[in-house]
Amino acid sequence: MATAHNHSHHEHTGDDLLTAARNALTAAGEQWTGMRESVFAELMRHDKPVSAYDIADNLSAARGKRVAPNSVYRILDLFVTNNLAMRVESANAFLANTHPGCEHDCIFLVCDECGEATHLDDDALSQALRGIAKAQNFSTNRPIVEIRGICGSCMA
Repeated sequence: MATAHNHSHHEHTGDDLLTAARNALTAAGEQWTGMRESVFAELMRHDKPVSAYDIADNLSAARGKRVAPNSVYRILDLFVTNNLAMRVESANAFLANTHPGCEHDCIFLVCDECGEATHLDDDALSQALRGIAKAQNFSTNRPIVEIRGICGSCMA
């Protein structure tokens, strides 16, 4: 997953990302359980958006017992609500947020060939979208913008 920012974030990787996710979730008043840790660890292994079914299958194989996709979906929804993960709506798939707990709008460039989803943080675009909604007397929760097309690697 590529990420582009026009504002400052501390990007986490590896064990630091897992620790930051745990800290953000517990700071939000939620429990960090063994299953939640397993789901987040599996999510952060992927560079491209991954489905709850793929996560459930991988965890089932690793644990030697079935992990229900519905349980994974509930955990992923909790992660999205608490800014530990981002959902690529058009793919019904998820990406780990490399700066857990940081609330921002989701802007994705999604490649129809390879499935790569480049996450962008663009405060000007986010504020413009929120301003348009406000002018229509509409209260936003979290704008999500997805632009589908072909990435530079696939065009080459």
